[in-house]
Amino acid sequence: MNDIASLTGAGATYGAARAGVQRADNGTLGQKDFLTLMTAQLQNQDPFKPMENGEFLAQMAQFSTVSGIESVNATLGDISSQIGGGRLATASSLMNQQVLVPGTLARPDAEGGIHGAAELAEAASGVSVIYSDATSGAELHRQELGAQGAGLVPFDWTDVPPGTAAVRVSIQSDTETPPAPFVYARVVGVDMPEGGQDLTLRIEDYGLRSSLEITSIR
Repeated sequence: MNDIASLTGAGATYGAARAGVQRADNGTLGQKDFLTLMTAQLQNQDPFKPMENGEFLAQMAQFSTVSGIESVNATLGDISSQIGGGRLATASSLMNQQVLVPGTLARPDAEGGIHGAAELAEAASGVSVIYSDATSGAELHRQELGAQGAGLVPFDWTDVPPGTAAVRVSIQSDTETPPAPFVYARVVGVDMPEGGQDLTLRIEDYGLRSSLEITSIR
C-alpha cells in the first residue's frame, strides 16, 4: 500500500500524529489505525493545498480493499473448518455401513440378511435370483421376482442360514441383455485425502471405491 503522506502531502504535524499510532501485535496497521491516520491527515492538511477528492477516494478504496480481503479470508477460514468437520463426520458415519456396489459376492449383514439389486436394461417377463455358497457353489436359495420393468430391481434374502460366511448371487431373466447384479457390502475403512479430494471407501471384498461411485447406503 502507498504511504499516506506521499499521497496527500500532509505536513510535519501529521507525521507526528502518525508516529503516535500504535501498531497491532503483528506489526501491521489495522482498520482502527487506518481511520486514526485518516483523521489526523484531514486535521493537519495544508489549508492552501487541501486533499483532492481523487486522493481521498483512492485512500478510501485502499481501506475498503484491505477490509474486504480480511473479511473474505476470515470467511474462507470458517468455511474450510466447517468442510473439514463435515468430511470427518461423514467418514465416521460411513464406517460399518453397507453400500451398494456392482458385484456378485455378498455377506449377511448384522440381521442375517443379504440385499442387493438387479439392473435390467429392458423389461423382463420373469426375473430369478439364485444364492449359492461362495466356496462350494451349492445352491442355497432361489427367489422368483416375476415380471419387472427396466431399471434397478431390489432383492432381499432375510433368513440366511446361521454360519453362512459368503454367498454368490446370480441373476437370470428372459431379456436379451443379461441383468447386472449389485450387492450391499460393508464399509471397513474410510480414507480422507488431503486437498479437499473425495473420500475413498474401503469396502469388504471389493477394495477401494470413490465415494462418488456410491448411490445407495443401508
